[in-house]
Amino acid sequence: MDQNPLSKNSSRRELIVSGAVGGIATALGLPLIAEKADARTTTSGRNDIKILNNALYYEHQAIWAYSAAAGKLTSTEVGKAVLALALRNQADHKNHRDALAATIASLGGTPLKTQSSYDLSSYIKNGEGNLDSDVNIAKLALGLETDAAIAYTQEIAKLKTPKLITVGASIGSTEAAHAAAIRATFKALGVNLEIVPASFVSLENRQAWVLKV
Repeated sequence: MDQNPLSKNSSRRELIVSGAVGGIATALGLPLIAEKADARTTTSGRNDIKILNNALYYEHQAIWAYSAAAGKLTSTEVGKAVLALALRNQADHKNHRDALAATIASLGGTPLKTQSSYDLSSYIKNGEGNLDSDVNIAKLALGLETDAAIAYTQEIAKLKTPKLITVGASIGSTEAAHAAAIRATFKALGVNLEIVPASFVSLENRQAWVLKV
């Protein structure tokens, strides 16, 4: 069963990233937030661990979704284009996942484990993609990445550690870039649309970014 750590009224993503082990922090330019005192003993520490674990949930979801979709793509020109983009985006999400898990551990928290599957039915019911065709898979990815970018704008201010807020703004721009890259792929395949359809990525203009089935 899909155990979403956020309330249904919350944004689909609360994504903030910082730190890593085994050289990931250096590679991503992220600070490792390790404190002498266990962060779980402070209100701010518990707050940041919760937000980071919520973020980790959605990184796991994104990685799973791209893997699930990859096996359903065709070997056509469209399928190959979508697969290439999916693999690039998924690689970013894996880096985010590793950095999140390392930072949560450095704060004294327990990183959330990945699930065997995740529920994407809300996107499908809203006509924002599916797993039944190359085009619909790309639309589904666009919806997920758009919501990731929106969540960054909403959630980073809730963190108490300034370094995490700074990194969150950087990662949020990456999520917006993912959405724009998917729209650019549609344009390259002949769909008449704007790659960046609005000046902001927010709940108010979300419908300008996603594509309906």
